[in-house]
Amino acid sequence: MLPGYPDAEPLAGLAGGVLIGLAAALMLLGAGRIAGVSGIAARAFGISDSGISRDGAWAFIIGLPLGALIVAWLSGGLEASFATPVPLAIAGLLVGIGTRMGSGCTSGHGVCGVSRLSRRSLVATATFMAAGIATVAAMNALGFEVLQ
Repeated sequence: MLPGYPDAEPLAGLAGGVLIGLAAALMLLGAGRIAGVSGIAARAFGISDSGISRDGAWAFIIGLPLGALIVAWLSGGLEASFATPVPLAIAGLLVGIGTRMGSGCTSGHGVCGVSRLSRRSLVATATFMAAGIATVAAMNALGFEVLQ
């Protein structure tokens, strides 16, 4: 538990980060491919012709929520609620469009690209971080209490 953050679970976050890094490394070393989720999803849905096989892409995409369900089941469940599903869906659509325009998503650039010292990924990740910091600062300034 972190002071001021009663719901924080840093060990769970550390374990998740290690597993994500391990999965990315295994994908790169084992298949010679970057584990960017947006590129793999594009391949699974036939939007892209490059990357892993379409069957492999579907296995990866199905494995993401399946792995989360297994962890939730083993740990006694997770509780999640979204009060405003429509704005959340719109935000997801905008993220998807930005992902295609930016040649990758935060996981692809942040985990896989930065670890390979890709200039494009370093710039993209710095942009993501700056935009996130600016958004939180603006929301806090407007009184939305994003961070307490």
